[in-house]
Amino acid sequence: MALLIEDDCINCDMCEPECPNQAIEMGAEIYQINSAQCTECVGHYDEPQCVAVCPIDCIIPDPNHKETVEQLAEKFVYLTEK
Repeated sequence: MALLIEDDCINCDMCEPECPNQAIEMGAEIYQINSAQCTECVGHYDEPQCVAVCPIDCIIPDPNHKETVEQLAEKFVYLTEK
């Protein structure tokens, strides 16, 4: 499952540089996570790094992009083979 940054994001700039897949970018008002690139850090780390550094806990599982750990691992392989 990809992650989602909620509207209470304060644009602290902590999450974007931590993403190993470069899935986080500034949107119109707050940071956004590209679900096609988000692996929840599967293949890189034991936990999502953006969640670990978010000071207000506004990053949640995206209910519109549910994926299993196996699917996230497959996405990791695909992204790293590019």
